[in-house]
Amino acid sequence: MDYTNMTYDEACHYAPMEEPARQYFFMEYCKALLDKLKKAVGKDTLTFHIATFGCQMNSRDSEKLQGILESIGYVETDSEEADFVLYNTCTVRENANQRVYGRLGQLNNLKRKNPHMMISLCGCMMQEEEVVAKIRKSYRFVDIIFGTHNIFKLAELMAERLERDKMVVDIWEGTDTIVEDLPTDRKYPFKSGVNIMFGCNNFCSYCIVPYVRGRERSRSPKDIVAEIKKLADDGVVEIMLLGQNVNSYGKNLEEPVSFAQLLTQVDQIEGLERVRFMTSHPKDLSDELIEAMKHSSKVCRHIHLPLQSGSSNVLKAMNRSYTKEQYLELVDKIRAAMPDISLTTDIIVGFPGETEEDFLETLEVVKKVRFDSAFTFIYSKRTGTPAAKMECQISDEAVKNRFDRLLAEVQKISSEMCGRDEHTVQKVLVEEVNDHAEGLMTGRLGSNTTVHFKGDSSLIGKIVNVYLDESKGFYYMGTLRP
Repeated sequence: MDYTNMTYDEACHYAPMEEPARQYFFMEYCKALLDKLKKAVGKDTLTFHIATFGCQMNSRDSEKLQGILESIGYVETDSEEADFVLYNTCTVRENANQRVYGRLGQLNNLKRKNPHMMISLCGCMMQEEEVVAKIRKSYRFVDIIFGTHNIFKLAELMAERLERDKMVVDIWEGTDTIVEDLPTDRKYPFKSGVNIMFGCNNFCSYCIVPYVRGRERSRSPKDIVAEIKKLADDGVVEIMLLGQNVNSYGKNLEEPVSFAQLLTQVDQIEGLERVRFMTSHPKDLSDELIEAMKHSSKVCRHIHLPLQSGSSNVLKAMNRSYTKEQYLELVDKIRAAMPDISLTTDIIVGFPGETEEDFLETLEVVKKVRFDSAFTFIYSKRTGTPAAKMECQISDEAVKNRFDRLLAEVQKISSEMCGRDEHTVQKVLVEEVNDHAEGLMTGRLGSNTTVHFKGDSSLIGKIVNVYLDESKGFYYMGTLRP
């Protein structure tokens, strides 16, 4: 088909209705539009830059967006002085929004120097009505705005913007649609994230995610396994199964499949050597999953199990659906089945109504569980969540004091736990050349702990034996072994 002189309205008429064929049509159409733009601005190539904020779900989305842009004909650059700049945004914390607004001001200056430059915003932040209204009013130089549910439409939205020369806004409140088989450009050739589900049904009182990511939607196990087989054939040795709550995978499928059953299928894929997953909600982590991990040859002995608080009263206010006692019982079950398991967690300090006694209970759980590492956060009031309206917000002084005490305890325990494999030989996936010390490579154990050792770039992507000479508290120095 000749796209050269086709208008956007004609393109919409001729484009297939079914996905992903419709998007591949618009990728070809955008190629023709890009050729015109190159001639108009006197450039042989047009560049793009994607800045990703937030979680690994966003990172995986950005790989898909990059695949689409490269299919259209853009070339990636590290600089925001690009012809097309896309911010894939996060809105878990209020200050994340402020960071984006600040950077948009800088982009406006760049666009004044380069009038044909296009700026696009997508991701969780764009699912908030007040955010989109503010951008439309105060940042009118932005070209394309879309959300979390329709990232697959980038080429179609770009076609509309290139042809009609006005801001394009396409926000979906929710969707049941999962579009497969779009182009993807992976950041690493040897490891990859794989979405197994989207959305969240938990509605923790502090969290905006269910409002911006929508309800839970699981991909079919057939599509997931097919994608992973293709990745393994392409040289990927480690995959990370991604979902806001992987433990609830499969509940909305016509023929329900548990996460444990999916994990067992993935474990059998030839060529794959390591399987990770995140994130797990404690209320849904089943005995079946523990057994599946115990008997797996490929699933890494690592579970990220967010605690959030060690107080049952605070957990109830958070709407976490488990108690302190239930969490500790779950940890005991996991460790009984897999004594070598690495447990990491998330903890929030200063949730509304948290007392000193509540905080001391959190410290008690930290000391009992002895996490390998913990991401510690000061509670951030998030507009649009029930917790933002709660009374008894904690003073900054009290929160800072508790946070410092928690961090000191977490770091002390983490340092001790990290060293338990010292003076042993362990399998390490080599990920990159160390950028701080010449001649060193950096990789990860199955527990997700970092290891630095002497080697060269030919080892990247390989799983090698490394003797762990010395624990440095949060990482190891090692020596390559045959």
